[in-house]
Amino acid sequence: MTSSTLSKGAATRALLSLAVGSFGIGMTEFVVMGLLPNIAADLLPALEATDPDTAIAHTGWLITAYALGVVVGAPTIAGSVAKYPRHRVMLALAVALTVFNALTFVLPSFELVAVSRFLAGLPHGAYFGIGALVAADVLGPGKRAQGVAFVLTGLTLANVVGVPFGTLLGQQLGWRIAFLLVAAIFAVAALAIALFVPPHPGDPGRTLRAELGAFRIGQVWLTLGVGAIGFGGFFAAYSYIAPVVTDVAGAPEWAVPLVLVGMGLGMTAGNLVGGRLADVDLRGTLIGGFLVLIATQVLLALTAAWIVSLAVLVFAVGFASSALGPTIQTRLMDVAGENQSIAAALNHSALNIGNATGAFLGGVVIAAGFGFVAPVWVGVALASAGLVLAVISLAIERRSASVSV
Repeated sequence: MTSSTLSKGAATRALLSLAVGSFGIGMTEFVVMGLLPNIAADLLPALEATDPDTAIAHTGWLITAYALGVVVGAPTIAGSVAKYPRHRVMLALAVALTVFNALTFVLPSFELVAVSRFLAGLPHGAYFGIGALVAADVLGPGKRAQGVAFVLTGLTLANVVGVPFGTLLGQQLGWRIAFLLVAAIFAVAALAIALFVPPHPGDPGRTLRAELGAFRIGQVWLTLGVGAIGFGGFFAAYSYIAPVVTDVAGAPEWAVPLVLVGMGLGMTAGNLVGGRLADVDLRGTLIGGFLVLIATQVLLALTAAWIVSLAVLVFAVGFASSALGPTIQTRLMDVAGENQSIAAALNHSALNIGNATGAFLGGVVIAAGFGFVAPVWVGVALASAGLVLAVISLAIERRSASVSV
């Protein structure tokens, strides 16, 4: 049975199975951010005792390690498996995510945990990219961005429920428990995919070499730049939100999960709204999303000392960033031609280049002594650069269209 002949109930079960895995991915990617102080105290105790700010900044490199895994894994895995049945690929990816997150739970040192985070990032982009193709096929023509958004819904819901709960659990029982929970979620996802995702053929004619043809398209590079640089703005601010809540706003540690819930609610709403708006007006959603992201981050940087405004603006930043997610992914699929598998995955390479860049630059300005608000200003600069690239990309496209006419 192919997705086009599924009943409504079977299609829903298939999509929910994929969303369970994306929930796990959202949790494993973002739960580190709420537990940075706890991880620093455990894995870098000597540095944490003498220079807590630098210890947190160095621990932020675990975020970078995961993001680099996504960057490496997304194009190589998605391009290599394009010819294989997609339901089997999704199952294999879910099993790999289970194993690699279990390694984060058991490995003893900072260096080995960093390796496990890199490995956990490898399947990330291919899971979302191939899952987006399956979901888009299930929902049918005219709803591609909504199909992408459905798979991403698990990720955004993780920021409402999974990340805050994992953060609270990690604060109370040790940060490693959060990753044991993540591994269990991926095990459930693997079982659900095996049971409910129907056979979905790959493209037997596609090879890694053919898929890599996407890199010969100029608009692919521009769109990747939009995601990589623009989303670096979001991650620069988000990566260090825990110390902003406790050290800048002066709130107690238990407030961190509550602020993360607000971020997750904003991301969930933005993802759903962005998917619908992108199907109506992709260009307008792209430009408008960046303008809102920049404005809300400026306000966040200026008012971070007040916990109420901090919570409200964290919600707004999450909304704007997630509205851009399905928008950028759909544009990549538009400009990539026949290279759909790798294009759908490359979006996550781009976003995680932004994750790595934002987390790294945020750590640099903190370690340099500029304080925990400084990463938000880094975020403003990166999001502004992403907006400029988006305007350039769309202008080139309009000029090419007018010349061809």
